[in-house]
Amino acid sequence: MSEQKAEQKKLIFSGIQPTGTFTLGNYIGAIRNWKPLQEEYRCIYSVVDEHAITVRIEPAKLRQKTLEAYAQLLACGIDLDKSLLFIQSHVPTHAQLSWVLNCSAQFGELSRMTQFKDKSQKHPDDINAGLFDYPVLMAADILVYNADLVPVGADQMQHLELARTIARRFNGRYGDTFTVPEGYVAPVGAKVMSLQEPAKKMSKSDENPNAVILILDDKDTIIRKFKRAVTDSETEIVFREGKDGINNLLTIYSAVTGKSIPDAEKEFAGQGYGTFKIAVGEAVADHLAPVREEYAKLIADKAYLKDCYTRCGAEALRYSQRILNKVYKKVGFVASEIR
Repeated sequence: MSEQKAEQKKLIFSGIQPTGTFTLGNYIGAIRNWKPLQEEYRCIYSVVDEHAITVRIEPAKLRQKTLEAYAQLLACGIDLDKSLLFIQSHVPTHAQLSWVLNCSAQFGELSRMTQFKDKSQKHPDDINAGLFDYPVLMAADILVYNADLVPVGADQMQHLELARTIARRFNGRYGDTFTVPEGYVAPVGAKVMSLQEPAKKMSKSDENPNAVILILDDKDTIIRKFKRAVTDSETEIVFREGKDGINNLLTIYSAVTGKSIPDAEKEFAGQGYGTFKIAVGEAVADHLAPVREEYAKLIADKAYLKDCYTRCGAEALRYSQRILNKVYKKVGFVASEIR
């Protein structure tokens, strides 16, 4: 594809924290959608390790999780011939722009961020300035590329709206500089619930390991977890109100097989819950098998991973530096010749 044609495509930015192995919920709801986006958009993806240190984490563990997250994203289908995938801390323009944007963000706006309130309650002994301010860094992640679109879930809409507010405020003060980003809601991406408490979202922080499917779980582990999935006291495999467990399993089965929920209901009509749960587990395990296999190859080849994130980081830096230079000029900084 020519550079001119690529430039005509809208740009999507998305970042993901290195918090461990992705869950089936992460995968179905968001990450697997990143692969098809590459065909329609210019895509810039980042493992946002700077965001990860707003809560305490051992340095060695952060390095390990960052590399694992990078390898998982490649294994899930990000194509470096079509997209950029880099490590946030390798591209200093994010942090540099964040400081400038801090001066266009209001204290009251940040204090109203729901996630700041939630994380402050979870970590009352470490309510640090980074925890308070990281939505501005998140805005910088997006605006430093002038992204048109940002894939968001409901829990991130408040942060995206702050980024939009900051962009408009900066543009109003200094002239047209930033693209005001829009939220991108994927046309597919079902919400996956806990296997043990199907009224709540699947989360890797769940203390019950049987509640969560991790994308790197082996086949036996996946099937065992599905066998233990909570259903109900009825016997009919149908999607309807009051059947949270069965609804969740039908949603998952539909997502990994491509079959509609009505077709899945017909397929399992008259069958028992036990048979159904095993079938869902097998379908999930088979769907994730290529991801597990590719990840195993990638994580074993540290030299290849280093080449990938170094090349992508350099390109992301070149792209974002142009926008940062424009911002610096707008706010009145003396141009630097230091390289």
